[in-house]
Amino acid sequence: MTKEAPRTEAKAAKEKTYVDDIDRSIYDFRFEEKDFFKVEGGLTPKIVKQISQEKNDPEWMREFRLKSLDIYNNMKVPNWGPSIDELNMDNIVTYVRPNTDMKGDWSEVPDDIKLTFERLGIPEAERTSLAGVGAQFDSELVYHSVKQEVAAMGVVYTDFESSLYGDYADMVQKHFMKLITPQEHKFAALHGAVWSGGSFVYVPPGVNVDIPLQSYFRLNSPGAGQFEHTLIIVEEDAYLHFIEGCSAPKYSVANLHAGCVEIFIRKNAKVRYSTIENWSKNMYNLNTKRAIVEEGGSIEWVSGSFGSRVSYLYPMSILNGEGARAEFNGVTFAGAGQDLDTGAKIVHNAPNTTSYINSRSISKGGGKNTYRSSIYISEKAKNSKSAVTCESLMLDNISTSDTIPVMDVRTKEADVGHEASIGRISDESIFYLMSRGFSEEDAKAMIVSGFADNISKELPLEYAVEMNNLIRLEMIGSIG
Repeated sequence: MTKEAPRTEAKAAKEKTYVDDIDRSIYDFRFEEKDFFKVEGGLTPKIVKQISQEKNDPEWMREFRLKSLDIYNNMKVPNWGPSIDELNMDNIVTYVRPNTDMKGDWSEVPDDIKLTFERLGIPEAERTSLAGVGAQFDSELVYHSVKQEVAAMGVVYTDFESSLYGDYADMVQKHFMKLITPQEHKFAALHGAVWSGGSFVYVPPGVNVDIPLQSYFRLNSPGAGQFEHTLIIVEEDAYLHFIEGCSAPKYSVANLHAGCVEIFIRKNAKVRYSTIENWSKNMYNLNTKRAIVEEGGSIEWVSGSFGSRVSYLYPMSILNGEGARAEFNGVTFAGAGQDLDTGAKIVHNAPNTTSYINSRSISKGGGKNTYRSSIYISEKAKNSKSAVTCESLMLDNISTSDTIPVMDVRTKEADVGHEASIGRISDESIFYLMSRGFSEEDAKAMIVSGFADNISKELPLEYAVEMNNLIRLEMIGSIG
């Protein structure tokens, strides 16, 4: 008994002071690449033409890719956010095709890829709570399906490549990279040059898709990039809930995610877009998301960011019609070695528009969180309202958290408010819970989960559970 005591005390001391990485066993598994096709690393006209040929692009898309490459080569890397100096595009493989074509039946997906998604719970989620699923492995969708009753309502949910041909080809060409143009920033131009995979969603007028559609993106290959394109068009008086899930195993080399989401919301239509990102900590997440909302419509973003080495992520809402509404609820957790720059942008471009931002960030182990937002209220947006709340929680003395809100109001007839707070877990709260029988670790986990509760309750149940589990895993071994 006496001999065991020192070891027990040492273990307790380690649990209290040692900052461990997140237990990512559910995400870090990977399988050997067999018969996969890859382009060379780097970015050249030859590589872009090769990708276009592999994708069987129509001529207009091939030309679009090459123009985007020219724009990319003439633009500078952003210098106002976290450093991405260690991201060398000469080493990034921009296209990896798995050893299968897209299937409509899980049983036909190759065993190793199928097992990956089974471990992530995708087939089970489809059976129990989803109206349709798209599953992307590296650069290509390997599975795509939509329930018959949803398709019978006229809802189109298909892989993006298929949408370039057939009945909706003209609609896709009209909308593709119109909200997010290649001129937007360097990585939007990169996306325009090398995009692959993603989904096209069309919801007809008056149709409510009450059961969510989901796309899941898995980046398996080391040193690769993933550049899926999601285009969603929701017609007048319609409703859609779309869920996006992301994960990747951890490698010792940099990986890149530079996807693109464009959402067109017509008069009185409503869209909820939920995302949980569990990228590994070698990932550079440079994703771009944008919605444009017409009269009486609404967009609601729900975002949980728990991975990546560096993130630039600011979903943007353009309120272009009278009475349009935007809401953003997001939580970010930055651990050791992570620099996560996240927030939201909202443009009020019509009268009587409303926006609300609720952001929570948590940092530990030397992680860095930056909340960055931009609210623009134009002269046309009279009687508009915007409220921004951002709260940050630091779990130790070596982590950092910053808030950088920007508000540009061009009319006096607007109501704009901002609240921000940065703090740490109080000793009093810890001691109170410990006096009620909770361990220090459990007490901290409860406080952190409560801090993020306003966000988690907005997520679908299975994702809320996942988020809370991730927070708890991150808390194990946090500095006391």
